[in-house]
Amino acid sequence: MKQSDEHSKPLLFPPAFVVSGTDTDVGKTVISALLCKGLNAGYWKPVQAGVEPSTDTKSVQEWSGLPTSYFYPETYKLKAPMSPHAAAEREGIEISLQKFRLPGYTQNHLIVEGAGGLAVPLNREEYITDLIRHLGLPVLLVARSGLGTINHTLLSLEHLKHLKIPLLGVVLNGPRNPSNEDAIRHFGKIDHLYSVEPLSELTPASLKQYFQRIFS
Repeated sequence: MKQSDEHSKPLLFPPAFVVSGTDTDVGKTVISALLCKGLNAGYWKPVQAGVEPSTDTKSVQEWSGLPTSYFYPETYKLKAPMSPHAAAEREGIEISLQKFRLPGYTQNHLIVEGAGGLAVPLNREEYITDLIRHLGLPVLLVARSGLGTINHTLLSLEHLKHLKIPLLGVVLNGPRNPSNEDAIRHFGKIDHLYSVEPLSELTPASLKQYFQRIFS
């Protein structure tokens, strides 16, 4: 059986969308690489907070094997692995929404990866969700598959709904947990929910196979 649940409806990916998360370290960058390879898509990380040992852009490029022309420079590239507002303040920078512009991509799709969770501050007044609304893009929400994800995911879905940000679907990253999948699908009223089990390797060939298995 495919890793994507048989109850999920097929997902038609729009030309550009945001991969955001319920929290930090939920697997947004791995899922972004999977999508970039599967869709032959461009990649843009508007805000990178933390550059050691590597940036997310470099990781996605390495894992996907896509040409450098598919990758667009960060609008803000901050040194400290902190919330963007705090990392920027440490460097004497204030993040401004007006500086964010979608790159003029030539690929069929563009993956825009967020920073941390939806309510992570960009500055003293604005959040990642404000950036998403500024760009006018829908969201594919990435969450952990294990304990605690029901609460985090449902709260994130309610937040998106309250802000009228379109949702493409939910990706649960980690070991399969059918109970959590069913709860999120039911209480979140989700048509598109996909489970991505731990990937044994991150190579261009394996990512292509994983994408076809999960989303096709």
